[in-house]
Amino acid sequence: MKKTNFSMVSTLVFLTFLLLTSLPSYGFDFGARGSYWRPDFSGEISVDENSIIGTNINAENDLGMGNESLPTLEIFFGQGNHHLTLTYTKADYSGENNIDRDIVFNGQTYTSNAFVKSDLKFQMLDLEYQYDFINLENVLAGLSVGILARAKFIEGEARLQAASLGYDEKATFKVPVPMLGLGIHVGLLADLLEARVKGAGVTYSGSTFYDAQADLSFTPVPFVSIHGGYRIMKLKIDDISNVSADIEFKGPYAGLTISF
Repeated sequence: MKKTNFSMVSTLVFLTFLLLTSLPSYGFDFGARGSYWRPDFSGEISVDENSIIGTNINAENDLGMGNESLPTLEIFFGQGNHHLTLTYTKADYSGENNIDRDIVFNGQTYTSNAFVKSDLKFQMLDLEYQYDFINLENVLAGLSVGILARAKFIEGEARLQAASLGYDEKATFKVPVPMLGLGIHVGLLADLLEARVKGAGVTYSGSTFYDAQADLSFTPVPFVSIHGGYRIMKLKIDDISNVSADIEFKGPYAGLTISF
C-alpha cells in the first residue's frame, strides 16, 4: 500500500511540474504551505465480510481513540485567473480499550471485556483547480472569487487487534472523490493581511464528502506568511470495499507559507 501511495503522489507531482513548466512566466506565482491541524475527531465505522454484517463501531466510545494533530503540506501555482493546488493530509489515530460490548469486525466477533488495540489511518491527496470569475486583485487591497474543481483521493485502513482472542483484522479502502466548490480571497491590508475562504463537496449513492476552511494570513516579511484558520471535513462512505464510515474532523490549524 505504501508503494501505491508513493506512486500516486509522484505521478501527480510530476503532472503538476509539467503544467508549471508549460505555462508562460508572466504573472506567475508559486509557493508551499505547511500546517498542523488539530481537529476534534468523531467517527463511526463498520466492516462487513461476505454475509456477516459488521457492528457500527464508535471510534471514541468503543475504541478509546482521541484527538491527534494532522500534518498538511500544500504546493500551489497560479497565473492570472488560474490556480492549481496539490495538498497532502495524513491522519493516524490509535486506541486501546476493554470493549464493553460484542463487536463484529471483518467477520470476527470481538467479545465484551476483550482488550482491543485499534488503528484508523487516512491519507488524502487533493488536486484542485480554481478559476477566478471575479478578479479585482489590482484594485485597493484586492478581491477575487472563483469556482473550483477538486479531485480528492482517499486511502484508509482500519485495524483491530485482540491478543486474548487471537484476532488481528484489517480492512482497507480507496476512494476517488470529484468535488465542486467556491473560493474567495480578500486583501485586508495591502500585501500584509489577507483572508481566504474556500469549500467543496459532493453527495452520491449514500456517500457524502465536504471540506471547507477559513484562513487569515499575515506577511511580516516578503515571501513569508504566517497563517491560521479553521477547517471542517466530512467523510461519509457507504459500503466501499465492505467498509462504511461516517467521520468528521473540525478544528483550528496554523502554519507557515513561503511564496514567490
